[in-house]
Amino acid sequence: MNRKPQREGVFESVKNGLVATIEATGDVVNAVVDTTTNTLATTIRGTGKTGAAGVQAISDVARGVIHGATEVGGDLGVAARGTVIGVLRGTRDAGAQTMDTIGQTSSSVIKSTAEVGGDLGTAAKGLVEGAIDGAKEVGVSAEKAASAAATGALDAAGKVGSSAATKVRNALTGTISGVKVVIREPFKPEK
Repeated sequence: MNRKPQREGVFESVKNGLVATIEATGDVVNAVVDTTTNTLATTIRGTGKTGAAGVQAISDVARGVIHGATEVGGDLGVAARGTVIGVLRGTRDAGAQTMDTIGQTSSSVIKSTAEVGGDLGTAAKGLVEGAIDGAKEVGVSAEKAASAAATGALDAAGKVGSSAATKVRNALTGTISGVKVVIREPFKPEK
């Protein structure tokens, strides 16, 4: 069976649901958190998706969020923040590795932000803010969560291009939400 229609179904469902909720309430962050949490919780619990299938579900949801927020003129930094929080809430009971989940979510959001021509620096900063907020909820280190988000964002930006990587690196340099951001660079060979 062709899996593309199902993937587009998750993407379209998230995008359309998010657009409708934002248009009705004007509240981007809560619309994103609720849509992301509910979609992932339903998808993962309902199908038992973990591993690669779980990563793909996160990617589809993140892509739907960014495209939906763009469609209504929403702030992509706020959308990115809400996406990380929603993913952490939605995958909390699935036994997902938290830092890997944050890194994958960040990567997906940056790739989707590049697709729509959005501000990568704003999205990256929102990802780190969301990781810090979400870390508190799921009981992990805010510093490690910020690092995972920053590393995932920078890795994805590096695949988009050198100017994208520079923009993301500049946005993530220093302290965000009271946490010193440490970027790990797994995509560069050690000397």
